[in-house]
Amino acid sequence: MENKFHVSLPCMHIEATENFYNKIIGATIGRKAKNWVDVNLFGHQITFTKSGKFNFEYPNYMFEKTVLPSFHFGVIMDKTEWNNLYEKLKAHIHIDKTLFLYDQNGEHQSYFIKDPNGYVIEFKCFSADNSIFKS
Repeated sequence: MENKFHVSLPCMHIEATENFYNKIIGATIGRKAKNWVDVNLFGHQITFTKSGKFNFEYPNYMFEKTVLPSFHFGVIMDKTEWNNLYEKLKAHIHIDKTLFLYDQNGEHQSYFIKDPNGYVIEFKCFSADNSIFKS
């Protein structure tokens, strides 16, 4: 079995969260109850738990002249799947693609979206799979 990540995050509205991940992104929904839902995000498990308002500060940082959110999570995808999702998402929300580390080790493209809870999700694809962890 390939390793998968799991993250549990607070959310404001279970139904809005479930609809966003299922209907907009196309993720499948796993186990759920009144106050939580498991989302299968490309084979990785995110558990959203209703907790009411949660106080996050979103400090940013600069990377190659682009301001990025310090607090975010994401999925690394192959180019075809990444492009297909981009086309699907741009029918619902405004998003921009960004190329990072052009012609360097780790060259990749990313786009960022926010879910209904304010979490920033990065979807990225690397030009070369073997450069994901190379420094």
